[in-house]
Amino acid sequence: MTEYKKNLGIKESTSIVISRIIGSGIFRTPAPIMALVGCTSLFGLVWVLGGVITIFGAVVYAELTAMIPKSGGPYVFLKEAYGPYLAFLRGWAMFFVSETASIVAVALVFTEFINAIYQILTGTAFGIFPTFLLSLFTIWLLTTINLFGVKLSGKFQIVFGVTKVAAVGAIIGITLTGFSTGNASHFTDSFWPEDFGWSTILAIGAALRYSFFAFSGWEGATYMAEEVKNPGRTLPLSLFLGISGIMILYIGANVGYIYQLDVETIKQNKWVATKAVEVVLGATGGILISIAVAINAFGNISTQILCKGRSWHAMARDGLFFDSFKKLHPVYATPNNALIGQGVWATVLLTGAILSNYFQSGSTGNNMYETVIDFFSATSTIFNILTFGSIYVLRKKFPDRTRPYKAFLYPTSMIIVLVLYSSFLILTLITAPIPSLLGISLTATGTIYYVKKI
Repeated sequence: MTEYKKNLGIKESTSIVISRIIGSGIFRTPAPIMALVGCTSLFGLVWVLGGVITIFGAVVYAELTAMIPKSGGPYVFLKEAYGPYLAFLRGWAMFFVSETASIVAVALVFTEFINAIYQILTGTAFGIFPTFLLSLFTIWLLTTINLFGVKLSGKFQIVFGVTKVAAVGAIIGITLTGFSTGNASHFTDSFWPEDFGWSTILAIGAALRYSFFAFSGWEGATYMAEEVKNPGRTLPLSLFLGISGIMILYIGANVGYIYQLDVETIKQNKWVATKAVEVVLGATGGILISIAVAINAFGNISTQILCKGRSWHAMARDGLFFDSFKKLHPVYATPNNALIGQGVWATVLLTGAILSNYFQSGSTGNNMYETVIDFFSATSTIFNILTFGSIYVLRKKFPDRTRPYKAFLYPTSMIIVLVLYSSFLILTLITAPIPSLLGISLTATGTIYYVKKI
């Protein structure tokens, strides 16, 4: 049976973490976050909470990846801890609710930034069907690239990882050194909400959905654990390096945004990075940063396609998903059928998103990005809680298993993560009940397939 090749070292793995995290989030989510919390103090709190909770999660997650260095990420951890049913449902939800939808969301962001550049240059924007075709072309172009081996894809991740860090670094440098246009009073003019009550707490919970999405993807390298050299050391180190670096960059970028833009402007400009740089450098700056964001989104799509196909392959290899997905290409050792199947479902979701929006508003819509995130946040959080809890289960089930890395401050770190994620889940169900229930219901349909499969 064809096996994966171990081609990924610390540079490639860290680049995958970085490239998987920095996609559209830091450029796209500040506006909905600020629109919800309405002041700079809570805006900063949401970003800091998102980063700190992510780091706590990585502390727990790193033990799992080092102990079970198999491709498939959380699916594999859940299978070891709870058995095949919950692991299958997680994989089903990833495929049909969250992960493939995330590819679609970022593809739409990529297209929207290309559209923004086109509009600046021509004065007109292209419509819904060119948006659909360009998004579709992007998904299938990157799927095709990933069919030809992880080594080629890994090199792409290094290039994209460097480009992403450079782009965010440029935003920080430009916005923080634009002294003639910046205004420090932006930090204090709307510092605290007029009335801090239950509605404020709900707003923070809703805003955390977008902060978490901006930090999401840090577990990406674990999907490819069987292709990583010395995974017991490489995976934990790549997670820590990637997340810590991203948190510093995100805080710097958001400080730069506020320095250049007041609260109301951030609320009203969904592409806040473009607006902030445009304030400093003019229209040329807006075009350049739009190009940079488009490149970042492009790289993020590539990383998602690369990593997620391994999860569908791992499920099929265990006899719990479509049989055709368990085959690896005999030459390139890539899960080609899983990647193609992922592309097909992404096409279905993209078509549904475009048609739904067309019948509602006749355009690509300004809130499709937020809608997609609301759709899968609750479902993803449920399985994140189960995954983090699996460290306790696995320590009880397999106390003598080799653990190259053990979670720092366990069990305190695990308890903190579980409490924080459970609180976030409750707030998400309260603030976005319909999208949340749709995602959960679609996940539940996997039970029918599972019963027939076994």
